[in-house]
Amino acid sequence: MTGEATLKEVIGRLAQAIGTLEEAVEIRLEHEQDFTETEAEVQRMNADRARLAQELDKSEARAERLEDANKEVSRRLVAAMETIRAVLDR
Repeated sequence: MTGEATLKEVIGRLAQAIGTLEEAVEIRLEHEQDFTETEAEVQRMNADRARLAQELDKSEARAERLEDANKEVSRRLVAAMETIRAVLDR
């Protein structure tokens, strides 16, 4: 009976070890799924960041063009006012 009891104990421990291993595998798979989802989110964020950086560059370029146009309009207005003053002074 001792051999039979020992065999049952060994089989019980083996079943318990297999159960523990299965739980560990499930946990690992869940972590991998979480990691995959996180990695996908990071990729989406990087894509958004790149798009936003590109939009910012375009906006900055447009702001520079508007500033240059504003300076040119201001210069022309000053020139026009000086011409008007010169005509009025005559």
